[in-house]
Amino acid sequence: MKSIERDIILVVDDIDINRMILHEILHTDYDILEAGSGMEALDILFPANGKPAEILPTAILLDVMMPGMDGFEVLEIIKKNEITKNIPVLFITATNSEENETRGLITGAADYITKPFNSVVVRARIDNHINLARYRHNLEHLVSIKTAEVTKTYESTLEVLATIIEYRNLESGAHIRRTTLLSQVLIDGMLKSESFKAQLAELSIPSLVKASALHDIGKIAIPDGVLLKPGKLTNEEFNIIKTHTTIGSHVIDSIALNLPDNDQYLKYAKDICHYHHERWDGHGYPVGLCAEEIPLAARIISVVDVYDALVSPRCYKEPLSHEVSMNIIMEGKGTQFDPNIVDILPDVADAFKQVEEAHRD
Repeated sequence: MKSIERDIILVVDDIDINRMILHEILHTDYDILEAGSGMEALDILFPANGKPAEILPTAILLDVMMPGMDGFEVLEIIKKNEITKNIPVLFITATNSEENETRGLITGAADYITKPFNSVVVRARIDNHINLARYRHNLEHLVSIKTAEVTKTYESTLEVLATIIEYRNLESGAHIRRTTLLSQVLIDGMLKSESFKAQLAELSIPSLVKASALHDIGKIAIPDGVLLKPGKLTNEEFNIIKTHTTIGSHVIDSIALNLPDNDQYLKYAKDICHYHHERWDGHGYPVGLCAEEIPLAARIISVVDVYDALVSPRCYKEPLSHEVSMNIIMEGKGTQFDPNIVDILPDVADAFKQVEEAHRD
């Protein structure tokens, strides 16, 4: 019969007799790890280059007063790590050490137990905090599931809206699919470049790729007579077309009103909607940003959007070949487009062509 896995308690105390007493109180209900110093405890928790152990204790009993590294220093390191910060830490204190108890609770200790040890109190406090930590973990898991469900719903709704706009523009919804696929291809190429590794490491790439589908959502407010005009636009009509960038930004803002401020998907969507027609040389619209003033997400989608527009049929033009389209973008290096992004294109050109052929209108 397979044995049931038990919770693990790490007991940290420089006095042997204290560890022995706590071991005797707890060993029937828990597996016990022992450390005689703060450094020894950290070696158990972070055995390899500061990375947490694969199997961590369920709770930690930590003596405050120890030579070398005291309990407060150990607690600070535990709380700084994203993986170990939620392990309940109970300070071991002397009966008259109210100052240490107060400081420990403020620092992040879950509770404290006093010496001499009362076996019933020790077990009860540990049981309570383990159950509380488990309940909190389950609650956080449920919240994350519900949040993911809500996020998927509004992302799907926005993508449907973007597809409707493409059909209104007399274009196939395949443009949305191509835009997201081309964005991923280009980003994969950029990840191999030293010029972009650090910048991309700070971004949520899946959110950025999904947000690319919303780049033209502002066209929902452009009159049909302008949006679908087969001939050359007048200056007045072109100024109307330009407003789809700011309108798209406002649409995203209205959606974001009841969502978290740190929602990365909507942040990228807003940057892309607002700035994907800005130019590297500062002659774009609607703001006239230049070079790295333009958010990286918008610089990426700018290249992808122009490529797809060139190779696709439009009401005002015939499609161009992959090779001609690539040459046009290359000619825009350092003027219309980020030169470092354009330098990536030769490495991803074949993949661009495959996407275009596989998802043609």
